[in-house]
Amino acid sequence: MTETHRLYYDDAYIQGFEARAIELLELNGKPGVILDKTAFYPTGGGQPCDLGRLGGAKVLDVFERDGAVIHLLDREIGRGTVLGELDWPRRFDHMQHHTGQHILSAAFKLVLDADTVGFHLGDEVTIDLNRRDIPQDALDSVEELANSVVTADVAVRAWFPSEAELASIKLRKKPDKAGIERLRVVQIGDFDATACGGTHVARTGQIGLIKIIRLDHRGDETRVHFLCGGRALADYRIKNAIANRLAAQLTVAHAELPAAVGRLQAELKSAHRELRALAKRLMGYEADELLARAEERGGIRVVKAVFSDRDGGQLRALAGLITSHPGT
Repeated sequence: MTETHRLYYDDAYIQGFEARAIELLELNGKPGVILDKTAFYPTGGGQPCDLGRLGGAKVLDVFERDGAVIHLLDREIGRGTVLGELDWPRRFDHMQHHTGQHILSAAFKLVLDADTVGFHLGDEVTIDLNRRDIPQDALDSVEELANSVVTADVAVRAWFPSEAELASIKLRKKPDKAGIERLRVVQIGDFDATACGGTHVARTGQIGLIKIIRLDHRGDETRVHFLCGGRALADYRIKNAIANRLAAQLTVAHAELPAAVGRLQAELKSAHRELRALAKRLMGYEADELLARAEERGGIRVVKAVFSDRDGGQLRALAGLITSHPGT
């Protein structure tokens, strides 16, 4: 296959481009095309592919094979010159989160000496750390350090250094160079440098915000869920709306919500206890009433009743009360 020139290495901000369709394919019943150059990023390194349109066709998937970037389309296009248009909001979201991941991983390394062993960018964005116990004060320190790099608005450089230049760069994590002809490095000011082939913002200020939203413990590892930029803002809007609605319903300030919910939980638990006790007493009366109407058959009292609005659990309990009486 013909190797594709990757325009996103030259400039991650290219939103539209012109290229030549040099090879047409069919993959699993779908048409595909290889271009001489492309700005569409193929799935890889934890980052999903770019989507958009190509020659009027919808791009369904982009992946790499033998040095070529293959674009899977919803319909066929011809050979020759085609125009490509990226789904820019999606691409920029990926740029924000991938750059944010570098910063957050570096912050975890500096604060907790925790290494990132996995990264996933999709509907949820996560990194996996090789550490389980992460105290809240350390988590806050990591988040504050990461956001200080964002607000400093330092330059982000992505390039293929020479062997001599690479030797002078202190990488956060030394990659396995097997099968890699050229190593691409992403450097964030003097804060972090690591090998990466993804797309990134030009300056950290464009990330907007890095917010850790929750942790999941997975054996000896911790999965960190986080959001950046537009997604972080959308998440805050949702949670702020929920907090406002609950505060209005409970007529308390935001800071008093946990205490108010705690009181409601305690009241509900107490009400459940009282309800169970009353239900038990009521069922006892009901059992006595049914026993009073029981039929005598050969020295055995037989209770018959039909219910249309009771669940099986209640009826089993009622039957148990009745049959606890001898000869019933």
